[in-house]
Amino acid sequence: MISIRRECPADIAAIRVVNEAAFEESAEADIVDALRDACPDLLSLVAESDGEIVGHILFSPVTIEDGPQSMQGMGLAPMAVTSNHQRQGIGSKLVEAGLEILREQGRPFVIVLGHPEFYPRFGFVPASHRGLRCQWEGVPDAAFMVVVLDEASMVGVTGVARYRDEFDAAM
Repeated sequence: MISIRRECPADIAAIRVVNEAAFEESAEADIVDALRDACPDLLSLVAESDGEIVGHILFSPVTIEDGPQSMQGMGLAPMAVTSNHQRQGIGSKLVEAGLEILREQGRPFVIVLGHPEFYPRFGFVPASHRGLRCQWEGVPDAAFMVVVLDEASMVGVTGVARYRDEFDAAM
């Protein structure tokens, strides 16, 4: 049985292991650790099976900048599931739980740079359809997506979506 819950301090080492294993490098785990240290406004969820952390998802603040105007929402990154637990719906459960919490918190949007075959099932569309651009050059249009959680607050919002500086180390 898989349970989804918020990260607690005892999970930190296991979260690092899950991210390093899933991405086969430490860059994403390093970003998670840096964000945890520098940004109090995170949503970090884990998937647990029989007392073992088998998945992790992180949402951190993102700002859409359009000249002097700006709008803050969240970015989904990274998400990781251990290889022996993939293709069991754990990633989907993590995304669904995170989006529900963020919707309840009144967050206006979530962006993701991810697989265009996976994220549309949760309502993500290419961000360009909403007039949003990624801060990094060369990101494929189909991979940079947004889901709007509060349509009223997003009316007329366009511009460049900027992740926190901690992500620049991986790009």
